[in-house]
Amino acid sequence: MQENDVKPREARAKVIGELNTSIKQCLDLVITSVGNVEASQGTLYFSKPDHPRDFEFNVLSSGEKEVIDLLLDLYLRREDYDDSVFLIDEPELHINTSIQGCLLTEMDRLVGPNCQIWITTHSIGFLKALQTQMRDRCQIIQFRGDLNLASTVQTLKPLEPSPSAWRELFAVALDDLATLVAPKTIIYCEGRDTPGKAGSEKGMDAQALNAIFNHNKPETMFISSGGNTELDQRSAVAIAILSKVFPNIEILVFKDRDMASGKAVDENDRQVYLKTNPQNYRVMKRFEIENYLYDKEVLVAYCSANGLTFDEASYDKLVTDVVNQNLKDVTGQIKNLCGIKASINAETFKVALAHHFDQGMEVYKELYACVFDRA
Repeated sequence: MQENDVKPREARAKVIGELNTSIKQCLDLVITSVGNVEASQGTLYFSKPDHPRDFEFNVLSSGEKEVIDLLLDLYLRREDYDDSVFLIDEPELHINTSIQGCLLTEMDRLVGPNCQIWITTHSIGFLKALQTQMRDRCQIIQFRGDLNLASTVQTLKPLEPSPSAWRELFAVALDDLATLVAPKTIIYCEGRDTPGKAGSEKGMDAQALNAIFNHNKPETMFISSGGNTELDQRSAVAIAILSKVFPNIEILVFKDRDMASGKAVDENDRQVYLKTNPQNYRVMKRFEIENYLYDKEVLVAYCSANGLTFDEASYDKLVTDVVNQNLKDVTGQIKNLCGIKASINAETFKVALAHHFDQGMEVYKELYACVFDRA
């Protein structure tokens, strides 16, 4: 009112309007009045669609009060603290799970582009929001039980998002209910079908594909299911069983381009295969997964990130047809072209390359289209 030289009712309308914009994103409430501020008798009054009259702040539930308090605090501080870090300890304690994700998104909007929010949380709602709509705007540090945080120096690093990492985080929030957290899409691919410790994925193809798409497809999980014929059999069984238990789950089959059991297959053969098989089947455009992992874009990114010098001229002589050439057999030479002198397991090298895919790369776009668009 004083700063803008406006009437009290105009100042109230502006403040109430801006606050209600935030509150409506989280609660079925609106502020109707701020009381008599000029007489030092200010208080918040609210209305609800199913309530016959306005009511004061003290009538709200503890969860509603928590949401209003957080939004009001951030709103009032947004101009004075426009280059700040806001520390909030477990804001979910009294807040309904369905509201938590909306609250986190709105809090992020209120603090502005030059600020950060640091939150400690065990919340399912907050974790879900971080996993989905805020995945490009957040980093997560997991305080594991095996760290002696109170007595030793620790270097804390952001968690690399992956299906296994998200399962571990949700396990903390859900305790023994963690097994109920299921991916929306399961994609069966070729590779070692024997699980590792605690059911971990041992198949290289699945590990690589999970690493490639973890960030943009966090609710998708690639699972190795043996060779070509096992892939058909096991995926059919999974569809028959899982579709009854989880009716909303999608199950896809992603095959190497040698789906003709070793016979030469070109793009026309691939298209014919797609047209004559169920809609949940997908086929690589390139010969096999190595033809994507050993793409020049990926190798350059890997070498740059690891301080290695990539021998592009020798690569161009070796890889003359990245789509059709059998590149699995030249893995040793590919490592040499990257300047790797130390001994490194072939599968470890391939999975490491997968972590350097970027959605701006043409090879990423091609692989994404094969898997998710059935191109």
